[in-house]
Amino acid sequence: MTIAGEPRTGGTGGAAWADRYAAEDPVLAAARSRATALGGPPPVEPAVGATLAVLAAGAGARAVVSIGSGGGVHGLWLLRGMRPDGVLTVLDTDAAQLRAARQALADAGVAPGRTRLIFGTPAEVLPRLSPGAYDLVACAGRPAEYAAHLAALVGLVRPGGTLTCHGLLAGDRIGDRAARDPETVTWRDLARAVREDEDLTSAVLPIGTGLLVATRRA
Repeated sequence: MTIAGEPRTGGTGGAAWADRYAAEDPVLAAARSRATALGGPPPVEPAVGATLAVLAAGAGARAVVSIGSGGGVHGLWLLRGMRPDGVLTVLDTDAAQLRAARQALADAGVAPGRTRLIFGTPAEVLPRLSPGAYDLVACAGRPAEYAAHLAALVGLVRPGGTLTCHGLLAGDRIGDRAARDPETVTWRDLARAVREDEDLTSAVLPIGTGLLVATRRA
C-alpha cells in the first residue's frame, strides 16, 4: 500500500525504505516532479529532506539560508522543521529553478513574509547577509557554486548552529582514488576543509546521495 504523497522509490533496501518513510505530501511530490523536469542537480532525496527538517526543528530554527532551491523541494523540507515565525532565505543562480520554488511555496500556502528568494551567486549575495545570524545554512546543488565561499558560509552560522552540504556521496566517487573529475575533487577538498576547521564538529550521513553536517562550536 502506498501512502498518499509517498515517493514511489524503487527497491527494497534500507535507503529506499528510508525514502518511503519520509512521506512527501502532494505539494512536495509536485515540486519534486517540476524540479526534476527542469534538469540540473537533482533535488534532495526524501530521507535527506526529512533530516534537514529534523535539524531545523532541533535548532528551533528561525533564520535559515538555503544555497540552491531544488525547485522548492529543499525549502519545503526546511520549512517543515522551522519555527512558525521563521524566515527562509533561498539563493539560486538558476532562474527556472527559483521560479519553480516560488510556485511550490505558493502551492504550499507559505506566507510571502516567511521567505526571501534571491537570484544571484554566493559571491554577490553572501556579503549582504548578516554574519552569525543564522541557525542553519543548507547547501544543495553543485559544490563548485559555493565551495570557494566556505568561510563566508560558516561565518553566517551562529555558535551552535549547523551547516549542511548535500550530494558528496553521489556515484560513490569520493572514496575512489582513481576518480579525479572536477566535482569529485571539489567535494574532497570541501569535506577536508570542514573536517579540519577547528570551529566545526562534523559528520557525513550516508543517506540519499550523502549529507555533510557540521555544527559550529559554541
